[in-house]
Amino acid sequence: MPLTRADEAFARALLEDDPVALYERAPCGYLSTTADGVLTKANATFLAWTGYEVDDVVGQPFTALLTKGGKIFHETHYAPMLRLQGFVRELAVDLVRKDGSRLPVLLNASLDRGDDGEPRVVRLAVFDATERRRYERELLRATQEAEAARARAEAAERRSRVLVDTLQQTLVPGTLPVVEGLELHGGYRPAGDGAEVGGDFYDVFPTSPDECWLILGDVSGKGVEAAVVTSLVRHATRVLVATLSDPVEVLAQLDVQLQRHDTDRYCTAVLVRMRRLEGTWEVLCASGGHPPALLRSGAQEASAVHPGGQVLGLVPHAEFASTRLTLGAGETLLLYTDGITEGRNPGGFFGERRLLETVSRAPSGARPLVETVLAAALEFQGDHTSDDIACLAVTVTAGEPTAQVLDEERSASRA
Repeated sequence: MPLTRADEAFARALLEDDPVALYERAPCGYLSTTADGVLTKANATFLAWTGYEVDDVVGQPFTALLTKGGKIFHETHYAPMLRLQGFVRELAVDLVRKDGSRLPVLLNASLDRGDDGEPRVVRLAVFDATERRRYERELLRATQEAEAARARAEAAERRSRVLVDTLQQTLVPGTLPVVEGLELHGGYRPAGDGAEVGGDFYDVFPTSPDECWLILGDVSGKGVEAAVVTSLVRHATRVLVATLSDPVEVLAQLDVQLQRHDTDRYCTAVLVRMRRLEGTWEVLCASGGHPPALLRSGAQEASAVHPGGQVLGLVPHAEFASTRLTLGAGETLLLYTDGITEGRNPGGFFGERRLLETVSRAPSGARPLVETVLAAALEFQGDHTSDDIACLAVTVTAGEPTAQVLDEERSASRA
């Protein structure tokens, strides 16, 4: 930074050892006042900064050079501190130049007392704080901009979370329909902190007082595109079951729609049709590459119901199959996604065997079963799931316990 004229004059005075020049041309302003604050002296540097002549300031109270705010600060801080401790350091105030503009400065002041202890003279060093004040303003502005950016980011995150939650609620029903003779209960837990919408879904829709359909599935990936495919599968299923009675045919048509859809997402799903039949429920369970449903019958250990079938929307001309069951009172069918069995901790995967054991020892009923399975899966993973989890259970509440596999229909369907 080039030297100012005052700096150059001060440097010359140092070389020449001229006390007067050292005072007058110092790189800071010097002022002297009486004990009650009347200006008695001002050096040339101060006069150059402010535009005043000597006669403009000598004889005037020091407060005449201050802004209104500075005058209040002088009376409430500067003067009391000076009287109390005999000095002040780096007080920031604004001086009013002769042309009315403001000069930000830092003040150092000391109070000299006479032999009798009474105040005699106050000496002030005035430092130009223009650059410092500019830096502080820029720093404050940068800080405010950073805070504003952070606030915008937090607001955007909150909006995104609301959007994710809202979108997820459209994929998993908040409440399930009431079907006489059946207890239905579903559960869903998002992966991680739930910041991104997942592809797991389930739905229940009665088509008559004696017929009810259940679907549970898992679309590959996460985010909006996965949610679009999930919504497509869920709503297309509702439309298809209005005209098709065979779950295999419904899965075949869903596969056709996914193959035609402009996406590389695929979907696994299990589709169940339940019909009331003489106090029991006839169940037709079809699968499209999904983990097997689990059947819990009385005190017996849970068993897998695995019709087989290929993934929806992944390969041309996928084949699907179904299994027929009859459920009686107290018997339960559990549908779930692989977020449970593929959940892991340092010891390995949760696995199908652990799930079968959990289902076998769970309390009876759809709700207790779902709550037990979810709790076990979350505890195994330390409450931090790496994948979404969804499960749906149905328990027959009326009729005779006659659950058994009547036959397995390995019917194939080509899209």
